Amino acid sequence: MKKLINDPSKVVVEALKGMEAAHGDLIKVSYEPAFISRKEPPKKGKVAVISGGGSGHEPMHGGFVGLGMLDAACPGEVFTSPTPDQMEAATKAVDAGAGVVHLVKNYTGDIMNFQMAADICAADNIKVETVVIADDVAVEDSLYTAGRRGVGSTVLTEKIIGASAERGDPLEAVVKYANYCKDNGRSMGIALSSCTLPAVGKPIFEIGDDEIELGVGIHGEPGRERIKIKTANELMAMLFEPVAQDLSLKQGDEIVLFVNGMGGTPLIELYILYNAAFELANKKGVKVVRNLVGNYITSLEMQGFSVTIMKANADIVKLWDAPVLTPALRWGI
Repeated sequence: MKKLINDPSKVVVEALKGMEAAHGDLIKVSYEPAFISRKEPPKKGKVAVISGGGSGHEPMHGGFVGLGMLDAACPGEVFTSPTPDQMEAATKAVDAGAGVVHLVKNYTGDIMNFQMAADICAADNIKVETVVIADDVAVEDSLYTAGRRGVGSTVLTEKIIGASAERGDPLEAVVKYANYCKDNGRSMGIALSSCTLPAVGKPIFEIGDDEIELGVGIHGEPGRERIKIKTANELMAMLFEPVAQDLSLKQGDEIVLFVNGMGGTPLIELYILYNAAFELANKKGVKVVRNLVGNYITSLEMQGFSVTIMKANADIVKLWDAPVLTPALRWGI
């Protein structure tokens, strides 16, 4: 194993220290229990938005804490759900009296632990609404889930509902936008290589030099099938079409198009893939009104990519364009 680390057992805490040192103008870190929150204290009367999940997917979720996006994020150990006490502490730290939204990816551990935290907070008179993202069209059930996995739509949802909360929308409206994103976003991914967990020291799965895993999960879970490598255009079509079909995209629809790298994919390749997706949308008469391209939901050093499509309208575009200032996303400031 070749990794730029010190001690495999301290990877998460040392990364959190580095993140706080790099972005101390925007965030602060609690270490016992671990969560990231905005540097500024909660704004009274503002709905708080919290997400979280296993580490190893950076910048998701801690990189999205800040103005116009998340109020807090809970990092678990690598590819492991955070614990209920992390989520409870984060929720209580950012609650400003208007309620809290827990945005949860559909993984069994995340669902269970977030729910335990929500129940504890409810007993302390904090109103918590939970929205579960389950947007991966590749498989119906996987090693970590009952139902579809939660992946790329999570980032788009965090941006959109973060903007809603930031402008002062009440809890019901923020939840309504979250449910819109849940219902109108779909994703699918491909892996060219495996990745190595620091505590394990070897790849989590084996794959041939000329093979790809079609429909891979962000923890390396198996997808639909293993096939031989193809061109970028061919691979994008193999993802774009199932996603578009699941969304029932039709001529005249407007979308946010998100092409995401898994951590080991260079930006030059992601732009080739984005161009392929953009052309496929044009052929369908679908208008790409906003986009995101880059490594935003990673799987350590895995080579691969995912595509996420979310149906848009004028309201969603307005929220997307609203100012955001986080370690990983910044515009309009």
